[in-house]
Formats: sequence, C-alpha cells, structure tokens
Amino acid sequence: MSEVRIVAEARTEFGKGPARRTRRAGKVPAVLYGHGDKPRHFALPGHELMLALKHDANALLALQTEDGEQLALPKIVVRDPIRRTLEHVDLVAVRRGEKVTVDVPLHLVGEAKSSDVLVDQQKNTISVEAEATHLPTGFELSIEGLKAGDTLHASDITLPEGVTLAESAEEVVVQGLAAPTAEALDAELEAAAAELAPEAAAEEVPAAEAEETEAAADEAPATEE
Repeated sequence: MSEVRIVAEARTEFGKGPARRTRRAGKVPAVLYGHGDKPRHFALPGHELMLALKHDANALLALQTEDGEQLALPKIVVRDPIRRTLEHVDLVAVRRGEKVTVDVPLHLVGEAKSSDVLVDQQKNTISVEAEATHLPTGFELSIEGLKAGDTLHASDITLPEGVTLAESAEEVVVQGLAAPTAEALDAELEAAAAELAPEAAAEEVPAAEAEETEAAADEAPATEE
C-alpha cells in the first residue's frame, strides 16, 4: 500500500460551531489518538481525504503537521447520511514496523457448482494483523464449484507474507445452501397465511361490534331537547 501525504492543520477551537466552519472551508475535523499521547486535533483537506479513503478504508495517511510527519490510519469515519460527504475522522497514530490489526474487505470470485446453490457470504471483512506500512487492501476467496453443504472458513483465505489472521481460523466465511424448491416456497406461503388468518379474524370482530353499535344507535328513539 502507498502512503498518502496530506497537510494537517492544527485546530484550536472545538465544538459544533467551529466544526461547521471547518467543513464550510472544505476541510474535515479530525482527531489523532495513539501511543499514549494526548489527542491531537487537526483540519484535513476534504477533497484529498475523500480520494484517499475512496478505494481503501485502511489508507495509510502521512500527516504533514507543524511538528513533522506523523503516520496514521483511519479508525472511525463519519459521513453525512444523505450526501455521503466526510463529517469527521478519528485517526490512530502508527509507526513504521509497528504491527496493527485492521479489517480488510473480502471479495468472492468464481461461480458455484450450479444455479440452484445459494452462496451465503457471512463475512464481508476479515480481521488481520500486519505491519502498518504494508497493509493489504483486500482478499479474494474462490467459490468455484461450491456445492450445497460446503463451508469455507477464514483459514481458506490465502494471506500474503507477513499477514496473519486476527480471528479464529475456523470462522465460517461462506456457506453453500440449497435453493428452496417451488413446493417448499408454496408451503412457506401457506404457513404464513395460516398464521395471519387468526390475526385478521381478531381485527374483524371489533369492526363488526362497531357496526352493531351504530345500527342500535340508529334504531333508538330520538330524545327531545
């Protein structure tokens, strides 16, 4: 993986107001943690940071600060829920040669044995330990020829040299499931309809009672005012 050099301006004002002003200026509020130091607050250029994180959630950032260069990895990235723009970033400081634990995306390649096999991917990322400046950007796992009943584990993923699993090797990653038959689907629909029938009947009773009450009110003699 390559390092992304990015200018980090120190922030001295905190809170919602200053954070909004920072974002209006095209920058992203960031906090750097790690190595027992006090948290450090920065403003990072929004466009450059967005490009750095676009294709690699574990991008290694070389922060250019007034105190020199500091390597950092994204820890928590907060985005606007609608526009998906960067709102805030928490970073963790790292050093060259230091081992870190990160979650790396997992991509499936190949095809199952037949079209009636459902591929159940239970994990989209794999937790691994690697040197901070040599983090993998993604793993591939072949499901070629996967049959119903087959199971692939974390240990089936080929890891590059220097990278080790940070979770159980027996962790289930992918399962091959048999696609339900038309008869099974019909049976499920019938069972669901049978479960809903009592509820529908219970809702009809109050409606019927209301109609009887209205009818009785209509038949009652009018009182004089």
